[in-house]
Amino acid sequence: MKSFESLGLSRGLVESVQIIGFETPTPIQEQAIPVLLSGNRDFVGLAQTGTGKTAAFGLPLLDLVDDNSRDTQALVLAPTRELGLQIANDLENFSEKFKRFNIVAVYGGSSISEQIRKVKKGAQIIVATPGRLIDLIDRKAINLSTIRYVVLDEADEMLNMGFKDDLDKILSFTPDEKSTWLFSATMPREVRAIMKNYMTDPFELTVGEQNTGNANIEHQYVIVQEKDRYAALKRILDYTPEIFGLIFCRTRIDTQKIAESLMKDGYNADSLHGDLTQQQRDRVMIKFRQRTLQILVATDVAARGIDVDDITHVIHLNIPDEMEFYTHRSGRTARAGKKGVSIAMISKRELGKVKQIEKILKSPFKRMMIPTGAEVCQKQLLALMNRVHEVKVNDEEIAEFLPAIEEQLNDLTKQELIKRFASIEFNRFLDYYRNAPDLNVKSEKGEGGEEKYMTGARLFINLGKMDGLDVARLIELVDEHAGLGKKDIGRIDLKGAYSFFEVEKDKADRVVEALNGGTYKGRPVRVEVTDGKESSGGGDGGKPFKKGRGSYGKGGYGKGAPRSGQKKRW
Repeated sequence: MKSFESLGLSRGLVESVQIIGFETPTPIQEQAIPVLLSGNRDFVGLAQTGTGKTAAFGLPLLDLVDDNSRDTQALVLAPTRELGLQIANDLENFSEKFKRFNIVAVYGGSSISEQIRKVKKGAQIIVATPGRLIDLIDRKAINLSTIRYVVLDEADEMLNMGFKDDLDKILSFTPDEKSTWLFSATMPREVRAIMKNYMTDPFELTVGEQNTGNANIEHQYVIVQEKDRYAALKRILDYTPEIFGLIFCRTRIDTQKIAESLMKDGYNADSLHGDLTQQQRDRVMIKFRQRTLQILVATDVAARGIDVDDITHVIHLNIPDEMEFYTHRSGRTARAGKKGVSIAMISKRELGKVKQIEKILKSPFKRMMIPTGAEVCQKQLLALMNRVHEVKVNDEEIAEFLPAIEEQLNDLTKQELIKRFASIEFNRFLDYYRNAPDLNVKSEKGEGGEEKYMTGARLFINLGKMDGLDVARLIELVDEHAGLGKKDIGRIDLKGAYSFFEVEKDKADRVVEALNGGTYKGRPVRVEVTDGKESSGGGDGGKPFKKGRGSYGKGGYGKGAPRSGQKKRW
């Protein structure tokens, strides 16, 4: 294993990373730093989150930038303000024993006038989010013509967040003669397009196989009914009392709701989402980094760029649709070579999605059984005993209080004292979990004795929000004509001109046959089973329709619409 010194870094930088505690470079640092130190070639680094990418580009960047010049020489673009602040902080720490740089973080949610003032003082390195940097460009408050190095960190995330046009505009203000360094966890075609349009013969480095997961992450899943999802989450948290983790939700509303419910139920939790002010976000992140906050509930967008050490668990309250989202979520744990656990909470219809992710990541997923009430109580009791065993006793200061304590307890035997002490904490969980039901979804046995679950089929329907369709009406539609109730329908994803919904595989053909050929508010209805990928709607989607004989009103699918089992008349 090489040392940082052997990679060609200046002595001051080597001393700085040693003071921080870096001993040996990670694989991406070992392979990227010598290439980047040449300073004259575009570079693409593909590596999972938590592998040390910031030091991989940050250390050579600091070595190459001239601290005697007040010109802005380096621009680092990051998808979120949290990641931008983290990068700026890391660069300052790396350079502490090396050179004095003016490193300015430019991001939304903070005073733009103060950021402009700092930039105009002579910022050799600017770390920015695309949106705020565009604001500074439009105000002519920043000069990018002197840029020599551009770093696109977590490029796939920036594109996922819709920053493609912003990136195009920003890069158009930078000189043609510059070095562009791109780092990404995944390599979708949009990132390839950036390479083609803005880079010349880049050096490409892949650390680990593309689309493979971090080997230090243990991937688990639990199968749960929708109504039991929150109760199952609490069981998992109670069963892992030493957890320091992230819980991911799909929406801001769900994030806030789950966080508030957890806090109400006595958990040390808080939320992170886009509706918070920058001051609120900073306060939450400070608490989480200092570990005074045990559980952070977040949306995908808000949590991008969170770089916090020693996160033990990532829990997906809902499994994401996009593979990249799962990769980035789970990558918040098992950083810097440490171990971590990723737990996906799924319905039985989503088992196929888990198998798909498992195949892409080339990492096995293990089913975790939701703990029973008795198992939770036992785990909590043992955790309490462990804390007792490991507690640091201040003999000198507690000595004067011991006589009074001993006198108060002298009528109890050792056995009674242990039982009463344990019961102080144990009774609370015992009362809550007494007669607690089993939340695990039961499986059927296959021919070979293996467990089998009915997996879901994803259906496309060429109706969406523009047709006045909502969740309730879609369920009513399927119920009335295919005889399926709410419990038979899985996730519903409403779009503008079309939608997707899930049903059990053995009922998919029945739904397709029942709904195809009808009309909804004069629009011909088309339903088909998809391969899981979103369609643009195709065919009739988005085009105007001629009115049919029947149209769906508040009461049904149209006057001429058949009930389930009746002959179609449209």
